[in-house]
This record gives sequence, C-alpha cells and structure tokens, in this order.
Amino acid sequence: MRRKTVLAIAALPLFATLTAVTAPAASALPRLQGKSVDYNVLAAPGTSVETIEAAARAAGGRVVDRNAAIGLITVAAPEQGFTERVSKARGVSAAAKARAVGHAPKTKSAPKPDVEKEATKSASSPSPALQKAAEAKQDKAQSRSAAQSVGMDPLDSNLWGLTSIRADLARDHTIGDKRVKVGILDTGVDGKHPDIAPNFDRALSRNFAKDIPMDELGQVVDGPCEFRGCVDPSDWDDNGHGTHVAGTIAAAADGFGLSGVAPGVSIVNIRGAQDSGSFFLQPVVNAMTYAGDAGLDVVNMSFFVDPWLYNCDNNPADTPEQQAEQRTIKAAISRAMDYAYRKGVTQVVSLGNQHSDLGAPQPDNSSPNYPANTAHPRTIDNASCLSLPIEGPHSIGVASYGPSGMKADYSNWGTEQISVSAPGGYFRDYFGTPWYQTRENTILSAYPRNVAFAAGHIDAAGNILPPGAALKVMREVKPDGTLAFYQWLQGTSMASPHAAGVAALIVSKFGNYDARGGVLLNPDRVERVMQGTATKTPCPTPRVLDYPDRDETYTATCLGGPEFNGFYGAGQVDALQAIVSGADYL
Repeated sequence: MRRKTVLAIAALPLFATLTAVTAPAASALPRLQGKSVDYNVLAAPGTSVETIEAAARAAGGRVVDRNAAIGLITVAAPEQGFTERVSKARGVSAAAKARAVGHAPKTKSAPKPDVEKEATKSASSPSPALQKAAEAKQDKAQSRSAAQSVGMDPLDSNLWGLTSIRADLARDHTIGDKRVKVGILDTGVDGKHPDIAPNFDRALSRNFAKDIPMDELGQVVDGPCEFRGCVDPSDWDDNGHGTHVAGTIAAAADGFGLSGVAPGVSIVNIRGAQDSGSFFLQPVVNAMTYAGDAGLDVVNMSFFVDPWLYNCDNNPADTPEQQAEQRTIKAAISRAMDYAYRKGVTQVVSLGNQHSDLGAPQPDNSSPNYPANTAHPRTIDNASCLSLPIEGPHSIGVASYGPSGMKADYSNWGTEQISVSAPGGYFRDYFGTPWYQTRENTILSAYPRNVAFAAGHIDAAGNILPPGAALKVMREVKPDGTLAFYQWLQGTSMASPHAAGVAALIVSKFGNYDARGGVLLNPDRVERVMQGTATKTPCPTPRVLDYPDRDETYTATCLGGPEFNGFYGAGQVDALQAIVSGADYL
C-alpha cells in the first residue's frame, strides 16, 4: 500500500572476514593539520570493524567509539588530511566529519522546535469562556472514562488521546506485560518520576550520548556537565522530550498522576540524544543496535538524525564533503535498522513536523543545521534523498491528528512512508470555537522536575511560578509529599508514542514467551495487527485541506481511499480493537 525506501546494502551478517589495510605511499598522503575533530568511518560489507580501526590509526586518527554490529567507528583526528588518507584504505566504505550537533543553542536544555511548545507560548490566562469550555470538555471525558473503563488515574481526564485510541477500554483486557520492553531512543528518561519509576527498567537502561559543554567551534552545546565524566545517569533527562514520550507509552496506572497507553509494560531508556535535543549518528546507531542485543520488543524514535533533514547522495548544492557525510548517515542508519529488525525490534517512528508530503518533499532551507549559518537552499530529489529514520527500512511511520480527528497542520503526510495515525495534539484545532488554541488540545505527559526548574516553571521547593506557568505545568503531590510535574506538548513526537504503546500491547497479547522471560513477535506481524485493527478514516471532503489560520505552505492534499490514505495511513490506531481482534491479522 505504500513504498518503503530501503537502501541496497549487502545482507548481513557483515564483517565476517578481515581485510588487510593497504597503505598508500608516504609521498601520496596528504598532510595532517589543524585542530582535532571527530569523523565517522564506515566499513564496507564483509570488512571487520577491527580492520577499519587499524586503517583509522594508520591514517593518524584515534578511535573514540565503535559499533561492531554495523561497522561504524568515530575517530578523532586533525581536521585536514584525515579523510583523504583513510578513504584510500581497503575496506573503508565511507569517511566524513561527524557533525556533533544539529544546532547550537545558547543555553542548556534548549527548547524543541516551536511547533511542540506552541500551546505554552502565551503567559496570559485564558478567558473565562475558554476556561469554562475546557473544563466542560475535561468533565465530559472524565465521566466517560469513569463509566466505561477501570484502572484510570486522576489526570487521565486530560488525556483525550488515551480515550481516542480506546486505550482506556483496552485496559479492561490487558495493561500490557512487564516482560515486554519498550525502548525510548530520545533525550533520556527521568526514571525517578513517580509515574515512570514503577515501570522503569534501570538494569537495561543505557546512555549512549556524552554531554558536550562546548564544541570545537566555541559554541555552547549542552552547557556545564552535571555529572562526572559528562555522562548523565541512565535514569536522567535534561531536556524533557524523552520523559514526555515515555509517560505517554507506559506511565503506571497506580491511582496517582496519569497513565500511559500500555501501563503494564517496561520502559527502557536508550538515550541517543544530547541534552540540547540534538541526535547525531554514532550514539543513535549504538542505541539502535543495543535495542536488538538487549532483546527490546519496541523502540520509539521521535526525531531525525542531525544535521540533515534530508540525506542526499549527490545533491549539487552540497560540497563533496557534505555529500559524503550524508551517504555515511544513510548507510549506517539503514544497517542499524536492519540489525534491530532481525533481532525482533518493532521500530515506531514519528513522521515529522515539517507539514510536507514526504513523497514530494518541499525544498529544504534548514540543512545543515550545524555549523551555524551554513544552511543553504536545496532541491530535494525524492528518489535519492531520505529523512532518517522515518524513511529507513522497517519503520512504522506515524502521522498526527488533533482532538477533532483533523490532521494536525504541522504533521507530515503522504502515502509513501505513513503506516498509521495517532493523537499528537493540535493547538489550533476547533478553529472558530472556544476550544481553539487551548492547551487541552495538546498532549499532557510527564515532565522532569530538574527541567521544570531550569525552565523557570517551578522554584527550588517545587512551587509553580507565576506569571502564567500554571498554563504550562501541572503538579501532583503524593501522600508522602513526593512531587510530580507534567507538561503539555504537541507534535508527531507525541503521536508516535501512542502507536508505540499500542505496539507494546500487541506484543504483550500475542507474543511468544520463553522460559527465560523473553517475548518475541515478528515486527511485520505487529505492524499487520496495528494497521489491520486501526479505525479506517477517509480523506476529508474536499481532499485539499486549507488551514484558515495558516499560509499556503500548510495546504495538504489527501490521496487514497478509506482503507489507506496519505493523512491517516491504514487509519487511527485502536488499542481495544488490536487486543480484541488482532489475532485475525497474525
């Protein structure tokens, strides 16, 4: 029903044989000079990682990170001459500078793109009419939940997304199995948050990203390190994005705070991003392959790999060095996703917030987003340019809709990469009504206390600070005095975890359990159940959707029929239907 773009890369297992490093004559080698920077070096199929490590050392570099599963290493070397040297070695498929950051924020815990926090931009209180309408909507949702389901938490009345996909009703059948492991490949997870701690698997959680206080250009990246060695603990999140995602998937249903789509499964932090919210190649690849090695069942990926929104083979607007960098990213991410898939990992990916048809990409004016002021206009060739990981192999792509069911204005769409749709929030939903531009149109989930304090939303004692912070943050207090905080966000980053939670319920219900506590369900079967049980949602009438409060770049055309189309894919995910009739699609 759709085209999945898969790179033509030799089937693994790779690196079964060693290939000798052939060194060029000394007179032919370029001179190494300049400050030390990081490079990514990728092995050719059939070449061991040890071989390219030897080649990197012979070319004057120092290996600082490695991934033997796909043959990718990070090397520190002088900024001039290294790539020319190492690229001549036999067995090296690609070598390019590692763009260590996707953007250069001035302060730690930089905000995510404006689309995600649009609902919290205003510091003023809503008008009485808006507040009354929002409260009425919450009361209605709360009474419906109380009448129709069990095991709901106090703040669940705010979670229209939970009821939209009937996860509240699915809870009468299953809350998910603790043996099912869901990886959060993101900015980290606050494993001490009261809603997350009961389901947090600290033993399996890992942090693959090292904080970068300042890069080689003198730009602040993550700011001062809080922990020795600049590596945050595996239960820490200095950004908030990953914790929000984790809460939507599997916040515990324990009578406090709020609960997730699959409140009985386990959360595993496989952090691959910087505190600043940047995702770069080596940590992301390491997290992906670890997911397979650790036996994770589902991984949520709500990001694209920096610094390129689209990675193109030979875009004429890019330099040869930039082209090599993009080819390296394409090959490495594709190998890592193939590896995780073969290990049984279901990979759920956000479709993106660029309000673009991924099958007919708009010109890209944002890449590369590092170094600063180097972005340039690029025409994107759909056949050779990929946004990753959404356009990588085996991805389940998730688009976003608002509480009315309308495709969110920011959400990407298109029949090529979409699989399903899910609640992602839409601040501007219900245009022309009192519900327009209310925070309740977005998604509420867990918020790390340390991030809320750094953002100025609370004081050191945990009190919500005026003016207007109460519009952005909610607080709950446990009987023992423990505080928990929550924030409102929107985006396909919020839609994807709704679908990932449904995937976890599917694995819980239909997976094969072994004597050692492992669970296995082929990712293709998970996707078939998710698509087959989704609520079929036709294109709007008319098919061309003009958003009255947006310019013409947001106009979207829906192609396809009720069974599958570019706005909703196979439909809106349905947790209850997946559990009740999922066996029909296995």
